[in-house]
Amino acid sequence: MRPGKNDRFLDCLYFLGFFGCISQFSSCLTFLRPLLFHRPMAIYAIKHGDESGDRLQQRFKKQVQRSGLLKKMRERSHYRKPLTRRLQRIRALKREQFRAENKKKQFYSNM
Repeated sequence: MRPGKNDRFLDCLYFLGFFGCISQFSSCLTFLRPLLFHRPMAIYAIKHGDESGDRLQQRFKKQVQRSGLLKKMRERSHYRKPLTRRLQRIRALKREQFRAENKKKQFYSNM
């Protein structure tokens, strides 16, 4: 048993008061399934009344952009080797240095 997922499941059951009731277990499971086993929802757009096809396509495109699906797909299209700790540390130091410089610029630009 994996500790994380099962513990959360039992905590939810206990919280909702279903822990002792075996007869209500299946209904509880169907109620909690979306909360415990999260899957991304499908993206779709339904035509409203006399809405044009262009407008429908625009709404769909906006939903896709808001969901971040395209960004994830682009990131996952090629395998990226995990960074070593040394590289992570170097990049973090450079990032902090860059932020410090930008803060100075921001401070002096207001004067």
